[in-house]
Amino acid sequence: QVQLVESGGGSVQAGGSLKLSCAASGRILSTYRMGWFRQAPGKEREFVGAISWNGGVTYYADSVKGRFTISRDNAKNTVYLQMNSLKPEDTAVYYCAASSLLGAPREKYKYRYWGQGTQVTVSS
Repeated sequence: QVQLVESGGGSVQAGGSLKLSCAASGRILSTYRMGWFRQAPGKEREFVGAISWNGGVTYYADSVKGRFTISRDNAKNTVYLQMNSLKPEDTAVYYCAASSLLGAPREKYKYRYWGQGTQVTVSS
């Protein structure tokens, strides 16, 4: 069992930055691939990015590539999402998730454990 808790969300103006954190407890995070997803009002939850168990490989949605960076500190059992050059369309609840399965890092069904989410609001 893995418990995930996101933090770092908030309100920011367009062009600003936020850094989200996802702290894990219950099991050693280093055995899991970690993903970030987001869900805007009235829309489906969508993939933002993912990072392999050792941080060696990262994946990003085209909409955030070049602006967002995922990293992890397995010693602290924590994953991060650095978000720069934020846009109003980045407004959503952001979720971190953990997967022990191989392949398809962009697919929600690959992730077994989910956090409760943290709100990010970007104003124009």
